[in-house]
Amino acid sequence: MKHTQIYILVLGLFFLISCEDDFLDTEPITELTDVNYYKTVDDAYTALVGCYDGMQVVSAAGFSFPVASEVLSDDCFGGTGNSDGYGYQAVDEFDISRSPADTDLFSNDWEAYYKAIYRCNVLIGKMDQIEWGDQESLKKVYESEARFIRGYLYFEMVRLWGNIPLLTEPSTENIPQADPTEVYTVIANDLVFAANNLADESYTAVDSGRITKWAAKAMLGRVYLYYTGYYGTSDLVGIVSKTDALNHLEDVISSSGHSLVSEFANLWPAASLENYAGEANEEIVFSVKHTYTSDYDGNTDGNHWMVMFGMREYSYYPYGNGWGVTVNSKLWDAYSENDTRSTATIIAIEEEEIPFDKINSQREYTGYYNKKYTPMVDEEGNSTVTPVGGTNFMIGQYQDYIVMRYADVLLMAAELGSSNAQTYFDQVRQRAYKDNFSSLTISQENIMNERHLEFALEGIRYWDLLRQGISKAAATIAETRDILSGGVSETKTISTANIELTKGLQQIPNSQITLSNGVLQQNTGW
Repeated sequence: MKHTQIYILVLGLFFLISCEDDFLDTEPITELTDVNYYKTVDDAYTALVGCYDGMQVVSAAGFSFPVASEVLSDDCFGGTGNSDGYGYQAVDEFDISRSPADTDLFSNDWEAYYKAIYRCNVLIGKMDQIEWGDQESLKKVYESEARFIRGYLYFEMVRLWGNIPLLTEPSTENIPQADPTEVYTVIANDLVFAANNLADESYTAVDSGRITKWAAKAMLGRVYLYYTGYYGTSDLVGIVSKTDALNHLEDVISSSGHSLVSEFANLWPAASLENYAGEANEEIVFSVKHTYTSDYDGNTDGNHWMVMFGMREYSYYPYGNGWGVTVNSKLWDAYSENDTRSTATIIAIEEEEIPFDKINSQREYTGYYNKKYTPMVDEEGNSTVTPVGGTNFMIGQYQDYIVMRYADVLLMAAELGSSNAQTYFDQVRQRAYKDNFSSLTISQENIMNERHLEFALEGIRYWDLLRQGISKAAATIAETRDILSGGVSETKTISTANIELTKGLQQIPNSQITLSNGVLQQNTGW
């Protein structure tokens, strides 16, 4: 039996990409096999760009990690259109009975992840076949970048599904799921390799869009905190200790050149407009790059998920229309009136006096939407993607997905007990409160609260809850409330029991279980 949907089974078939302009502003041009390829440094470089492209496609596929992370959290509801199916509610409520036919909610994501990992595995396995000549120093650089991408992708997958097949070389084998510890061992080793072998220089010395030593070190901090929290261990699979994780983060703080953007709103296009700091600003430690070049012929370089956060079928300058994943009003209420992050994070219909008239089309209407990641329109109401060449507002969005900001590095280091913890904590809060800043004594509770307010709607909150324990996450996310769907009040229920039963893990696509002849096993609760 062939596991065709998981592994890209034509061994050696590789989609290459031209590299004439920006490192990732590229599209497929030809196909070659590993019989006549992976010989020169140029071959290796093009294959590396293919790994980045695979990561880019993952971010654009299916339910997508950024959207799922928000829908699963206490900050968003599934929303979407009132006449749509209930797949987003099934995920939001951890309850497949809400949409029993949706047994493949994450199918496109699963396939895209394994295709991207295949590319990384092929390149990593060909390093000794390439004739490096006088450019031998590039070998570890390219391997580091490919291994970072593989580790990053596996980290997303193991958090989503917990139990996944682990492939570290190209394969067509129908293999069972690995123990999560095995997956985290690969993740830790990949990130440590990248942290040890990428250049020890300011991030500004590296081409924008490429992975740096500092991205690898920061990601080690995130993986350490999640793994030790979710699995209740003292270290990351015996490879990274608490001291190691903190040292990596302190290195980023002292040597990377990264810093905070002065105004929080300037991190986000719709919140800042002409003052936008751009997609290569000093605060961005790692992001997944997107371009406007997506089309309906297989080019998927765009940010296809951002449209899910737009106001349902409604535009109001500068906010563009979309499919209406809604923001929980509790998030708006969590900000104090002196916190500048609230208006930079959330589109507030009533507070901004937006004459929104699509309530009857919107499911789970709250009056709030995601401002950090929203489609945009110009003052005439036209999508901003079409003037630059985007196909349309649905697939032409090109805002990058910021995976890691310097603010996160500061708060992680504070959480891990840095001797400068109070200073790091205060730096983040001083930017948020400006002249209204007052010092708050550092504590684990205060750090987690600050993380919530700082990174809301960026795909971080749900994982921060899970690493505090399933019971803590379930109690925080669960709620029963009356909510407007199609203009009519209904009861919305997210139960503690469902979250605890699933352990916060998601549905493995049923099509993959079928293809495996039952070798793959569904997660509990789905």
